[in-house]
This record gives sequence, structure tokens and C-alpha cells, in this order.
Amino acid sequence: MSAFSTPVPLSGDRVALEPLAPEHAEGLRAVVAEGDLHRTWYTRIPAPDEVEAEIERRLELQAQGSMAPWAVRRLDTGEVCGATTFMSVRPEARRLEIGSTFYAPSAQRTGVNTETKSLLLTRAFEELRCIAVEFRTHWHNQRSRTAIARLGAKQDGVLRNNDVWPDGSYRDTVVFSILESEWPAVRSDLRYRLAR
Repeated sequence: MSAFSTPVPLSGDRVALEPLAPEHAEGLRAVVAEGDLHRTWYTRIPAPDEVEAEIERRLELQAQGSMAPWAVRRLDTGEVCGATTFMSVRPEARRLEIGSTFYAPSAQRTGVNTETKSLLLTRAFEELRCIAVEFRTHWHNQRSRTAIARLGAKQDGVLRNNDVWPDGSYRDTVVFSILESEWPAVRSDLRYRLAR
């Protein structure tokens, strides 16, 4: 297993990112049940009774070397509040995607996402020496698109009819990225926002 698919513990002032494990199932069931996250049609979030299978899927992808999965824990409450991954990892090209992320509605707009992404981007650029980090989201997921742009990622384009969704609709995938040369400015902005 490469360092790209090894989810090392990461910690900041607001969150701790813990390597995903079966023990996170109970906390993640509560996360997806809060606000019925899994019913959002333009995301792939597991239903509460599908959480164990999703953890197994992510751990299998980690074993195959294509994903590094984490559970996200809030430090103020001690509760698991979400999950995230490095996915589509390509160590030979020094590229990866940050994705398959979801948070409890109560964790949104609390700085959890900003600090989580800051920790992941720091690992990607400063430890793994990535030359680019991608983010992808559904065209209709306006909240995600706004959050990704707010991080400092630039939109690369839209992959039209890139996927078939469970309801039979087609997903247009919006692709964003941050380049290695852009990381110093992105890092400064994230630090500024987290200090406010």
C-alpha cells in the first residue's frame, strides 16, 4: 500500500481525521440519519442501514490502493460528524481527488469542512508532494460547488453525461482542481479563514 492510500491520523483545532474503521459505523449512522442526508438525490450518501457496507467498500478500495478513507470527528463535541477520502489516487502521477465527503447538517458552516480540507490538502501537497488535487461534484450540487470554489479550487470543466445515477438520470460532473503552484496562496487563505 502506498502512502497515497494510507489514511494517517490528522488533527487540527476543530477536527480530528481518523483512519476509517468498522467502529465508526454507529457515529456515521447518526450522521446520515440527521436530516435524512441519504435522500438527497444528487449525492451518493449511504442510508443508515447501508453504512457498514459503505465502510467495507471504502476499506476494500483502500486495500486495493485506490482510496484513503477517514472518519471526521468534531473536537468540541467528540462526535463523529462525517467522512472523507483521498480517492482516484495516482502516486505515479502525484495526483489524487478529495471526495466521497459528507457531513452531518449540524457540522456544516462550523469550520469543519474548511479545516478538514486544509488538513487533507496539507498532507497531499506537503507530505505526498502532489502536483494537483481534484474535486468533483454533481452539477446540481450547488452547495458543494460553492464550498469547493471557496477553498480556492478552480473549475476545470464539466464532464457532460459522465455517470448514470441510480434513478436513471445522467450526472454532469463538475471538475475542480488546485495545482501545486497555487497551494501557497490557498494555504494562506485557509489559515486566514480558520483564524477568524
